[in-house]
Amino acid sequence: MLLNRKAAADLASADMAPAIEGRSLWADARIRFFRNKAAVAGLVVLILVALFAAFGSHLSAWSNEEVDWSVLGQVETMGKPSLFGGPAGDRPHFFGTDELGRDLFARTVQGTQISLMVGLIGALIAVFVGTIYGATAGYYGGRTDSVMMRIVDVLMSVPYMFVLILLLVVFGRSVLMLFVGIGLISWLDMARIARGQTLSIKNKEFVEAAHAIGVRPSTIIRRHIVPNLLGVVIVYATLLVPSMIIYESFISFLGLGVQEPNTSWGALISQGASQMQYGTLWMLGFPLFFFVITLFAFFFVGDGLRDALDPKDR
Repeated sequence: MLLNRKAAADLASADMAPAIEGRSLWADARIRFFRNKAAVAGLVVLILVALFAAFGSHLSAWSNEEVDWSVLGQVETMGKPSLFGGPAGDRPHFFGTDELGRDLFARTVQGTQISLMVGLIGALIAVFVGTIYGATAGYYGGRTDSVMMRIVDVLMSVPYMFVLILLLVVFGRSVLMLFVGIGLISWLDMARIARGQTLSIKNKEFVEAAHAIGVRPSTIIRRHIVPNLLGVVIVYATLLVPSMIIYESFISFLGLGVQEPNTSWGALISQGASQMQYGTLWMLGFPLFFFVITLFAFFFVGDGLRDALDPKDR
């Protein structure tokens, strides 16, 4: 009788104890990510660059197309950076001006907006199309998988940069054609990655259970396969964005990308490199600085996400 009372008291005290709260896999991944100092620093840099692109135009005293006639023809002091006003004592040029007297700060803001837009939208399109295509091929398997992946192999054998340059020359140089050209090929690697991951997931118990109760294949892919690919997809997306930015910058550096009056990092770097003989290093330095720190930030964030989402691969 005494033992029963003691057991009842222990049970009552156990019920009154606070419940232990578990952590989800995403919460653990978030904790591991924020412990990575390089990844956190990269995230901070990306936030600052995004704020610069979003609100930088409100800080500029000039528009991106406005010409400061007071600096033209002055080879020695042509549009040097100034925080307190130009040669005539008027509105300042924080990053100086280009060879045409246009404010480099405003143009760098515009270049940041376009380069980030190309990188982010291009990566989102590539990830979406590649994930759905690869998951479908991997889940159905057999002849469907063989045919779909042979199409990917054929497209990957096409010289990518040659096709992109050809499209821009034939159909006109514009941001839209950049999206079309980059989107034609950029999803192929994602499709192969998604297909490989799907082959290892489709034999799991939860997928077989869904198949056994009659769930349609399209629903299984959408509700069970794709959500389990999110870790790999997120990591690959962070590494794909800088690749898209590099492609766009290279094409713009050749003069085949974004056209005037618009600009991008590649176009600004090309213009700055052509003016280095005149000692105008700020024309190259400022856009190159934003280009480099953004690429490194994406790489650091991608590495941090990879380590956080799959720590066993470290």
